[in-house]
Amino acid sequence: MDYPVLVPGVLLRRYKRFLADVRLEDGREVVVHCPNTGSMRAVNVPGCRVWLAPSDNPARKLAWTWELIELTQPDGSVALASVHTGRANRIVEEALRAGRVVPLAGYATLKREAGVEGARLDFRLDDAGRGTAYVEVKQVTLKELDGHGYFPDAVSERGRKHLLALAALAEQGRRAVLLFCVAHTGIRDVAPAVHLDPAYAATLKAAVERGVEVVAHGCEIGWRHGRPVSITLGAPLPVSLTRQVNVALGID
Repeated sequence: MDYPVLVPGVLLRRYKRFLADVRLEDGREVVVHCPNTGSMRAVNVPGCRVWLAPSDNPARKLAWTWELIELTQPDGSVALASVHTGRANRIVEEALRAGRVVPLAGYATLKREAGVEGARLDFRLDDAGRGTAYVEVKQVTLKELDGHGYFPDAVSERGRKHLLALAALAEQGRRAVLLFCVAHTGIRDVAPAVHLDPAYAATLKAAVERGVEVVAHGCEIGWRHGRPVSITLGAPLPVSLTRQVNVALGID
């Protein structure tokens, strides 16, 4: 997925869920749209450099959209995280159509927003020979002090509802897949966040026992002339269903 020409700034604060204040390089302070309904735990860090997408649409209330944040890692390197949750499905769709998600390659057609009993899932894949696969995408940006990635970043009843729908499909003999789109370049593996949402973690474990497949892929950021210009689905990442985290100490 290609970005428009992004503009850098410094995050001042995020508030009212959908708003953030950012200081641009020319000193202006602007109010930007924050396209993320979650807690943004560990990616809402004032003082970090962020990247904004401008808009000249006169119908919009805000002329800027917050896309990325740069986060300094313990080793001094800088990771980028996408705060725009609406990008995950587009990133995954591009990869599915290109056959770059190997376990899901080879299906003839792709349909967005597949309605099933109890939920609406992100994708339905169909093929005369392979049958049907249902795919639900979740964006991961939470990296805890122990260095691992986790989902969700807060209690997610909606996420648990999707797991139950996937599990019901799997028990009917249909292929059901949960795909973690890890939109944080510093995350190397994923686990359910039992310390934040134990009900989700338990439901995920039960869903896997009922036949749901779980895969995770990282994301890659393309740069040109000192600016991020694209984000694409990257390599597979390991998923652990049993990891525990002590956030206070930063250890397992």
